[in-house]
Formats: sequence, structure tokens, C-alpha cells
Amino acid sequence: MCAKGLHVLTVLCGLAASGVLQVSGIHISTSGNMEAVNGTDVRLKCTFYSSSPINPSTVTISWTFRPLTHGREESVFHYQQRPYPPVDGIFRKRIIWDGDVMGRDASIIIRQVKFTYNGTYICQVKNPPDVHGTVGEIKLRVVTTASFSDLLLLALAVGGGIALVVILLVIIVSCRRCKRRRQRQLEGNEEAPRKERKDPTACHPSRAIHLYLSETSIEIDSSDGMISDPSTPSSSSSEDEGPSSDDDDDDDDSD
Repeated sequence: MCAKGLHVLTVLCGLAASGVLQVSGIHISTSGNMEAVNGTDVRLKCTFYSSSPINPSTVTISWTFRPLTHGREESVFHYQQRPYPPVDGIFRKRIIWDGDVMGRDASIIIRQVKFTYNGTYICQVKNPPDVHGTVGEIKLRVVTTASFSDLLLLALAVGGGIALVVILLVIIVSCRRCKRRRQRQLEGNEEAPRKERKDPTACHPSRAIHLYLSETSIEIDSSDGMISDPSTPSSSSSEDEGPSSDDDDDDDDSD
């Protein structure tokens, strides 16, 4: 019994060592069914997961094409340390490598698709010792015009972008207007006290009377209590001085 169990364990170890028995392997994900407008470029997305560390020198990626008529499969693309686009066939000069091995991306781009490109595209990745696992398939349908759902998504994307730009412009213009209003208000508040200080007519009535009285000299004659202007001689003083001069003349004559 023990010898039989040991024999089974030995067989399992041999299978695991030979790579027939795999605990885990490559797992590939693709975008599934796709549509592309005739004459446009389309990206075939293929990502993979491996339980083993990625070794860029040993990873291999293969893309093949199976037409709708179930004809012969055709090689589309191959990668091993560097990309190898097809040198002949219907995909010649139409395939661009758009993946990243270290990023677990094996995507490619088909330029200017044609109706003859309708079919199934198969993505296969090997990362030794993970050489077994699932394969990814993409069914591509080349159409004359985009479907309504694609057009709707495109319109929503474009409309959303335009709306976002308009909103940003409105916000910028509103901020500038508010800034200008604040500057005008500040300038008005600064000019108001300046005008009050420079305005010569802005004077209290009592202060105006005081200024007028200070500019006009007034004298009061103590003899008769009359107010006279010192700049003009009074009549009484002139009369008093007149007779005195006559009396002096009379005295001179009498002598």
C-alpha cells in the first residue's frame, strides 16, 4: 500500500516538473465584441495575469485572425523581446504595437480597418513557466457608420467637454468682474476723504463768521462809542484838526 502511494506521488511530481500539471497559468482578458467604422483605427485591448514573475526576455505574445467565413487563420502580430509586425498578408503595414509587457498589456492597434477585417482576433500570451492557460478572443465588426449608442456616447463626451469649458469661462469672467468692482469701491473710498480735505467751501457757518471777522479790522472810538475803520480817518478828527490850524494862522497875523 505504501509502495503504491509512493508511486502515485512520484508520478504527480514528474507531471508537475514537466509542465503538464499546472496549479495556475496565464489568465487573459479582452474587450470582447467590438465595432469599428470603416477606415478608422481600432485598438484591440488584451491584458494578462501570470502567477510567475514577468521576464521580458522570455515572454511571447501572438495575435491571430480567424475570418467570419471560417477560413484559414492568419498571423496578425508576434512579440518576443521586440514587436514583429506582419510582412505580408492583409495586415501588412496595418498593425502597431501598443502594449507594455511589464505592465501586463498585450494590446495592438489596427490602422484603417476594412470590411475584410471582420472576424475573430485571438490573443495568446506565454510567460515561462506559465505557458498554459486561457486565450483571449475579440470579435470585430466593421461597419459603415457608428451605431446610435456610439454616437450618443461621442455626443455626450463632446457636449460635456464644451459645457465644462463654458462653465470655467463664466467662473473666470465673474471673478474678474468682482475683482474690478472691489477695486473701484476701494478707490472710491480713498478719494472721498481727499475731496473733503481739499474742498475750501466745506466750512461750518460759525467758522466762516470767525474768518470774516478776523480778516476785517474793527476799532471802537472810546470818545463817542462809535465803530470806525482804522484805515479811513474819522470826520471828527479832521474837524478838530482844522480849527487848530486856523488859530495858529491868526496868532501869527496878530504878531
